[in-house]
Amino acid sequence: MKAHILYEAGSLRYEEVPIPHPQAGEVLVQVKASGICGSDIARIYKTGAHVSPLIPGHEFSGIVAETGEGTDRAWLGRRVGIFPLIPCRTCAPCRRGQYEMCRNYSYLGSRRDGGFAEYVTVPEENLLELPQEVSFEAAAMLEPMAVAVHAMRRLPRTKRGAVAVCGLGTIGLLILMFLQEAGLEDVYVIGNKDFQKQSTLLLGVSPERFCDSRTQDAGSFLAERTGGLGVEAFFECVGRNETINLAVAGTAPGGAAVLVGNPYSSMTFEKDLYWKILRNQLTVTGTWNSSFTNDPDDDWQYVLARLKEGNIRPESLITHRFPLEELTLGLSIMRDKTEDYVKVMALL
Repeated sequence: MKAHILYEAGSLRYEEVPIPHPQAGEVLVQVKASGICGSDIARIYKTGAHVSPLIPGHEFSGIVAETGEGTDRAWLGRRVGIFPLIPCRTCAPCRRGQYEMCRNYSYLGSRRDGGFAEYVTVPEENLLELPQEVSFEAAAMLEPMAVAVHAMRRLPRTKRGAVAVCGLGTIGLLILMFLQEAGLEDVYVIGNKDFQKQSTLLLGVSPERFCDSRTQDAGSFLAERTGGLGVEAFFECVGRNETINLAVAGTAPGGAAVLVGNPYSSMTFEKDLYWKILRNQLTVTGTWNSSFTNDPDDDWQYVLARLKEGNIRPESLITHRFPLEELTLGLSIMRDKTEDYVKVMALL
């Protein structure tokens, strides 16, 4: 089979390698669609992977082509999405079913081979069967969609007032999409690119609800539109100190700031801002990964139900499609930011 193999940071080669054989409890998946995550860019060009050589890629879908010992042969030929985190199932969070917080996890595409290949082996427990209504492209976005839903569900269910989403990459736009699907209408978005504004307009956000942080002060923007109180919920999807501070400053008394963005730097609070957390009794919560337990109400099932009903259309966020052999073109667009993009996808 053909695969993109990462030997070290900056050294990714498209080569022919043997098709892997599924071990006990695993299946072999023929990959049909594979998305590029922003974390793939850092892994491939800057930091390298936890082990090498390694095939990157953790957002993918496909068809079960072979089953290993002890697995259900009924999976053969089924269309599947894949939860990329492989929990140890023995640590304290795992024993509570909180696999996203596993202390000793493995991970497809960063700790073992992933989906930038024609075939990949996957634990049977990580499979999610796809309804016919769900395309392979949409299924390759299950992971970022579930991450967005996990962040949204960190909010107390009573928070139904004004909401802000800051940072309009894939996750921020998906959070916006799911907030709208959940019926929240009083949503403000904060971005810094014309393309981001166009993306939010296509999702139904009115122009006056878009704050262009290049020319507008986001704190003043929110204060003017909320009577000085701020929003009840603020999703910070950037990971920079200034936007973390904006999240706290822009959240109303008794509200919640949900920290979604991976950090670019150390975070600090000025004394007055820290006082705001105390005096306004703010909830400042982190969110990480997504819940996948195969229960009807986990994050992945939540997403799948809305895809099946046609309430969510993530394909609208796919801006670039490449065949697998040209995946490096998509990687370079994301690395060098030579074109506007949201989700870049390899199709097989």
